[in-house]
Amino acid sequence: MSTAPATSSRDLPHPAGADIRLEAVLHALSDPMRLQIVRELAAAEDELTCSQFALPVTKSTTTHHFRVLREAGVIRQCYRGTAKMNGLRRDDLDDLFPGLLDALLAAADRQAARLGG
Repeated sequence: MSTAPATSSRDLPHPAGADIRLEAVLHALSDPMRLQIVRELAAAEDELTCSQFALPVTKSTTTHHFRVLREAGVIRQCYRGTAKMNGLRRDDLDDLFPGLLDALLAAADRQAARLGG
């Protein structure tokens, strides 16, 4: 799997669009915390910092969840100053797997409404 080259120690590696695999995306989205991150990013109009997510897990676990999403090609992360910004790779995912992201987000919304969450 090729990744975008890191140009400095603060750049984070991401898979190239052509290297994003369906299995990796589905695995990344199979965790409730990671699915919540993606739902929040999908609802946001802009990138969000890691600190804007109120996840009920430790900071190191939160970091792990963001790394899994980034390495699967679901999100893009970059540093702006000291903040790590997160954005959904919607265009890449929609090009590779048309309708998948919208279907998963709609299903997650229906589940949250059904379960009261």
